[in-house]
Amino acid sequence: MATIKDVAKHAGVGVGTASRAVSGKGAVAASTLARVQAAVQALDFRPSNVARALSLNTRGMVGVYVPEFGGPFISPLLQAIDAELRAVDRHMVVASGCGQGDDRQQALQGVDFLVQRECDGIVLFSNHLLEADLQALQARFAQVVLLNRSSPALGEQAFACDHALGGQLAALALLERGHRRIATIQGALDAPDNAQRMARFYATLAQHGVAVAPAHRQDGGFTFESGHAAAERLLGDPTFSAVFCANDVMAMAAISRFTQAGLRVPQDVSVLGYDDADVARFTAPPLTTVHIPIAALARQACRQLLNQCYRLSLPVQRDFAPHVVWRASVTFAPTNGDKP
Repeated sequence: MATIKDVAKHAGVGVGTASRAVSGKGAVAASTLARVQAAVQALDFRPSNVARALSLNTRGMVGVYVPEFGGPFISPLLQAIDAELRAVDRHMVVASGCGQGDDRQQALQGVDFLVQRECDGIVLFSNHLLEADLQALQARFAQVVLLNRSSPALGEQAFACDHALGGQLAALALLERGHRRIATIQGALDAPDNAQRMARFYATLAQHGVAVAPAHRQDGGFTFESGHAAAERLLGDPTFSAVFCANDVMAMAAISRFTQAGLRVPQDVSVLGYDDADVARFTAPPLTTVHIPIAALARQACRQLLNQCYRLSLPVQRDFAPHVVWRASVTFAPTNGDKP
């Protein structure tokens, strides 16, 4: 079995240089890195995880907590984290929100599971933990990054999209297409990101003299079932020309229910989603939505954690601006003669 000394000799560099090139720690010239990588491939060199763990006092394992495994939002998040870890020969252990108690208790149990497994760091995705919970976790286990929400307790360890801006962009998208009779299907009421985007959405409409009628404000839970049920309730007073849904899953369900009721999307009613899930471009019609760069956010948060846990120097960015992706589910508002 080849050793790092064999790699160094084959590449014509010192052992220290070869070690830096293989581990990704420290500056190495591009030409030198190429030679070391060629040597690694030629010799089929595999770094010793045991030796590396002993030298860094780590296990090469990062914990990831997500509330559930299903849905189009979680999958790209986990894929992005896994790719970042594997790029530096680390691996992840994933826990989800299952077990006894409410959502908060399940999240606490999931995080505790990862801590007990002695993970080197934890990537945390949860809307249900309180700020006091995050503060206690930070005091107990410092190597934590938080996804998709801000936290005074975690500070720069929290990576969040600008969901308020996302809500503003959603409102402007519909207003610019002439919509004034607008309905909404909101997300989970206890989710900070949902609260931020919906608050800015309504505020932006108000700035343009538009208000959403109480009957046209329906609650959902970010699921297909809740979106379908909310769309059913909206059909009780179908005097709207557009619907903003707080995620793509509910938007897809709404399109399905409206179509079943004989409404054409977008000719009779425009539907705007949020997230830009991979499946959004394959719906019928393709879904216009607010793109949230959740995969990019997960990658950058993971890099932050890798730098802290393993003394790496990976570049970390924090620009996660949303934008509207125009497809076919939103069009200009019908004239009064086209729709009552």
